[in-house]
Amino acid sequence: MDSFKKLKNEYVKVEISGKTTFSGILLDNGLDIIVINDGEKYLYIPLNHVHTIKKSLKGETEFTLDTFSGDLPFQDDNENISYRKILNNAKGQFIELFVTGNKSIHGYITNILNDYIVFYSPVFKTILISMHHIKWLIPYTSNLTPYTLNNANLPIVPSNIPLARTFEEQLKKYTDQLLVFDLGDAPDKIGLVKDISNNIIEIITAEGTPVYWKLTHLKSVHLP
Repeated sequence: MDSFKKLKNEYVKVEISGKTTFSGILLDNGLDIIVINDGEKYLYIPLNHVHTIKKSLKGETEFTLDTFSGDLPFQDDNENISYRKILNNAKGQFIELFVTGNKSIHGYITNILNDYIVFYSPVFKTILISMHHIKWLIPYTSNLTPYTLNNANLPIVPSNIPLARTFEEQLKKYTDQLLVFDLGDAPDKIGLVKDISNNIIEIITAEGTPVYWKLTHLKSVHLP
């Protein structure tokens, strides 16, 4: 977004969905994503979750642009960044990704489809995540793995599950199966899938109660 150019390499404060704020140096921006560094880590933040960006004086004495050297993670200095391009470049690399509630998930992207990604987590295993609900992602340093697991316990292999192009079509494959939505942050988001149509999913909770969710409000799903 051209309007952000005047803030590039400046110290900024960014407010995103959920009244979360970050402060750091704005290192780059594209039409649908920005990258800042808070002095410790790089944060890639999709613009659909950004509410405001403003220049900030706070922190200017803590670190400066000279702190950063070399190429930015996930990107080439000669190319314009975009959300999908960053996801593609991050594929197979260890990242921290934030989607919902107060939980970050750690692991790596194995597949990128039209409107969702497939993510492997050593805790939750394979997770389908709507691209519209990823609030930020953070690359790991090159010498670190999630939970310090070795490669035997955290193999980098593509997911071998059959994948549809869209989030809704993929979920239809799990009719009559037990699914956990949004990392199980609410009891009504764990249940047996009964039907999916017209962007509405019907699940049966542990108590046998039918609950109907609009798919666009669900952020992630995994098999328990």
